[in-house]
Amino acid sequence: MTQLRKSIPNDKRAFFRIYDDINLSYKRVDEAQTQQPIVAESNLLDSCSLSSALGLIDKELHILHEKLGKIHPDFADYLKLLDIKLNLLASTVVSIAGDETEKNQTRHANISVSGIGFDCDEWLEIGDCIEITILLVQSTAVMTAYAKIIHHFHYTDPDSPYPYFIGASFMNMKETDSELLSAHIAKKQLQQIRQHKEASQAS
Repeated sequence: MTQLRKSIPNDKRAFFRIYDDINLSYKRVDEAQTQQPIVAESNLLDSCSLSSALGLIDKELHILHEKLGKIHPDFADYLKLLDIKLNLLASTVVSIAGDETEKNQTRHANISVSGIGFDCDEWLEIGDCIEITILLVQSTAVMTAYAKIIHHFHYTDPDSPYPYFIGASFMNMKETDSELLSAHIAKKQLQQIRQHKEASQAS
């Protein structure tokens, strides 16, 4: 994630920026379309596959389970068994439904209320406009917004899962989406600070 951090221009750090793996999709749009309202997705599974959603939620559950295990080990073990049971059921549903695993892809990203940077498999030109859909796991919500490409670079590491990194600034974001994103970032920030503190104390 070091190379990802270095890619952020200093003037774009006006808002706190979190680094995370997120589920997103995007499509190119004309700049004129960015003045039009977005028809938002009403359901998480309208915009991402079941397996992708379950995978991201499982990451959040794992963090909470580790914290709970230190306070109530027996209760944590009980919840772990329930989680295993639900995972078995979910695996069966995914198998039967033929889940669209590539519907949205999980990528390394950094995000703030002003914009987003993310790994990408295609080169987007500076000035291009996109409509981007992001799954906010902790908020159990999907946010869709317009954004304009403001910088890009090619990864030099041949082992990188994606060849490019794209930075974009949000455009004409609805106030409700801005508030939702702000709350999500603040919650994730506190979680990452706690994780860093616990890791420092353990070392």
